[in-house]
Amino acid sequence: MVLAADGWPGGWTALWVTLAMVGGRTCAMASNRVIDRWIDARNPRTAGRHLPTGRLGVWELRALAAAGAGLMLVAAAMLNTLCLALAPLALVFLVGYSYTKRFTWASHWILGFTDGIAAAGGWIAVRDRFDAPALVLWLAVTVWIAGFDLIYACQDVGVDRAQRLQSVPARFGIPLALTVAQVNHLLTAGALALLGAMMGLGALYWFGWLAVVALLVYEHSLVRPDDLSRLDVAFFNVNGYIAVIVLVAVVGGLWRR
Repeated sequence: MVLAADGWPGGWTALWVTLAMVGGRTCAMASNRVIDRWIDARNPRTAGRHLPTGRLGVWELRALAAAGAGLMLVAAAMLNTLCLALAPLALVFLVGYSYTKRFTWASHWILGFTDGIAAAGGWIAVRDRFDAPALVLWLAVTVWIAGFDLIYACQDVGVDRAQRLQSVPARFGIPLALTVAQVNHLLTAGALALLGAMMGLGALYWFGWLAVVALLVYEHSLVRPDDLSRLDVAFFNVNGYIAVIVLVAVVGGLWRR
């Protein structure tokens, strides 16, 4: 959104983009819990979630998902016609992703592609069209998320195989999954570098880019095929820092340009 506006996009756009994000994510997360409730109940790592334990009812999560979808559609309509036209397709991915691990180990990249829709959505909310930088950022998000989802899936190999669920670690083993994750994060660094060059971002962006590369290297140093004890730090903490650094780097790169 900031890149498309070449700075602050205005309060109106920022408000409705934020509400669209909240609605879309709420719909996706609530739907995921409903769709995966039987899988979660059979996985010791997720058996304590609200639906398997009965702390929430299925109808409550479905109502929450519907409310989130409704909010996203309203927000899209308040932005522009292209956002509204594409919002239903985005919702198909946001809900449909949860089914993909039942039939394809490519679900990691489908998740990344789905989350990357947010990058394109932020861009077209401002410009009412697609441009090349939005697609590059979409690619960066796709491979970044696929990379760390591959790492995250390594902890569920036994459960996934027992339940015949598809993932790269379950299908090909943890060592290959971690290698593929590294390749994805190399692509992430390359896509972010291309984005900076295309947008002519200033030196502060490139300092941020170097920090992101360093964190990606650190993330992969935390996990090994025979030691996943620091997986939560790699998945949650490091990627949280990366997200904030990219935003700050973009804002700083635009300012110093």
